[in-house]
Amino acid sequence: MRKDYDSAMFSMLTTRNIGIDLGTTNTLVYVEGKGIVLNEPTIVAIDTVSKKIIAIGIEAKEMLGRTPGTVVIERPMQDGAIADFGITYAMLKYFINKALGSSVLVKPKVLVSVPSGITSTERRAVIEAAIKAGAKNAILVKEPILAALGAGVKINEPKGSMIVDIGGGTTDVAVISLGGVVASTSVKCAGNKLDQAITEYLRRVYSIAIGDFTAEEVKKTIVAALPIQESSTMEIKGRNTVTGLPQTITLGTNGIFKAIEYELKEIIKAIKDVLEETPPELASDIIDHGITLTGGSSLLQLLPQLIEEHTGVPVRLADEPLLCVAKGTGILLSHIKDYQRSILAKR
Repeated sequence: MRKDYDSAMFSMLTTRNIGIDLGTTNTLVYVEGKGIVLNEPTIVAIDTVSKKIIAIGIEAKEMLGRTPGTVVIERPMQDGAIADFGITYAMLKYFINKALGSSVLVKPKVLVSVPSGITSTERRAVIEAAIKAGAKNAILVKEPILAALGAGVKINEPKGSMIVDIGGGTTDVAVISLGGVVASTSVKCAGNKLDQAITEYLRRVYSIAIGDFTAEEVKKTIVAALPIQESSTMEIKGRNTVTGLPQTITLGTNGIFKAIEYELKEIIKAIKDVLEETPPELASDIIDHGITLTGGSSLLQLLPQLIEEHTGVPVRLADEPLLCVAKGTGILLSHIKDYQRSILAKR
């Protein structure tokens, strides 16, 4: 009986290490031994009168565009960096507690993904927020490394692999070899900028105003990176900017694909810039093995074909691209000694 009691107490006092994909749009949490246990929007609802947080994640997203004047929806992460430290700390604490449960008494070690272009100031902010939120210590690893691991790329081999991770706030492009990043860039042009471009295009061309949630649905449903023969259609509901009245229009893929042309050019330019910096031997490997796309925004229709058309390099979309970074944190946590080079190179 005593043995069973001691075992129960031990399980309460010990905890599993966790990996956090702290994204601009979504936050995913990987718990060692359990897998991905949480995938929620990186947004928070705040009561402006009491200054208190009233909802986080999924609950806050359900309030988008439907809040009274006393409630505002905040995105504490902007372009892959912490925009509001206090809200980010509270949000991380909520996600960590939700992932681990309230019975855990020992602080976990936390591995957090960060954009490849993170500054030292931003790095310190992430570490401080994670520790204040309940982490014993925080290890930061750049997103392309984690995305590559999650996509099944063998990063420790002496060959070049190119990863393009297109998230909500940033697009991270990197060439990886022997567990380290050889060439990389990070541009603040990704899913959120695509949503904004769609909103502005509909307002300018069709005189209809839509909210963030609708813009995201339009992107997922009908927008493509290239014109398409069999165009999908969608009813778009919003407000007419001329009359001020509610309006519904029906649009197809070819009626809106031009909305995101500029943003896609920025992403392609980032890929070309990294390819130009890549040593010839590694460039040869990339031609042989292709470019791997990860991140939720890589699911845009015909995006692999567009990138292939502009670079001449084969492109493959990873399995479950939205989950790659989170899965990568799990792989690294389980084999941390095998990937010391990947971690140390980021300090």
